[in-house]
Amino acid sequence: MSESTLGTVKDEVVGSPAAAELKEEFQRYLRARAEHTVTGLGHRLGRSIARLGGSATGGGGLAAGTSQVKDAVKDAVKGAVKDAVTGKAKGLLGTERSGKGRKGGGAARSVTIVEDIDVGVPVREAYDQWTQFQEFSTFAKGVVSVEQTDDTTSNWTVKVARSTRSWRANVTEQIPDERIAWTTEGAKGTVKGVVTFHRLTEDLTRVLLVLEYFPRGLLERTGNLWRAQGRRARLDLKEYRKFLMLRGEATDGWRGEIQDGEVVVPHDEAAED
Repeated sequence: MSESTLGTVKDEVVGSPAAAELKEEFQRYLRARAEHTVTGLGHRLGRSIARLGGSATGGGGLAAGTSQVKDAVKDAVKGAVKDAVTGKAKGLLGTERSGKGRKGGGAARSVTIVEDIDVGVPVREAYDQWTQFQEFSTFAKGVVSVEQTDDTTSNWTVKVARSTRSWRANVTEQIPDERIAWTTEGAKGTVKGVVTFHRLTEDLTRVLLVLEYFPRGLLERTGNLWRAQGRRARLDLKEYRKFLMLRGEATDGWRGEIQDGEVVVPHDEAAED
């Protein structure tokens, strides 16, 4: 076969869609191999540093910080070697990596809190008392005040350690004797919550509380790590039960219905029915 014929065949093969697809698959393979190699190197180097730190100090003060040094070196080596290897792979293939990377800075992770409690009152009493947001400052620990601005909105002020936090709560759904859902927005975090009421017997109700908490700020993030919000929710549910059962009845009740943040059945109309 002549050289001109071989050149023509080569050009057709290189320019074919199959060759382009093979080139892309090879690029992905190189990236995966590079990341695997770097991860293994980081772990091996971290373990070596841990052994050196332990033998040098005999379990003393420097060894206590070995894990921090190990993690820092692993991250640094991983980043440097990964950049070098992937850069070489891109040079060989003559292409650049496309697509958006993961965002830096690390958005705060949410924590989900699920708590329930049985209260020895009928469903209606348990529900009606919960609708009286302004009463939460009477029994809930840390709640300084609650100002009800309208049927769907309220302003809360709470005490966290030595600091005061404020946020606005908006009820998104409310069905009498069944459920109340809301969202809150504040400078130090946001919350999506729902509380549901379940009849166990005529005089026994199960109250189920679910919260999804997105903390902001050092204090809130630290509290998130230690699940302080979960402990606070459990304590407040117990205080709610004690407050309601000692009275034997709700202080009042709002019987309207809310859908998508809008009042669809006013309280007066629902009370008449």
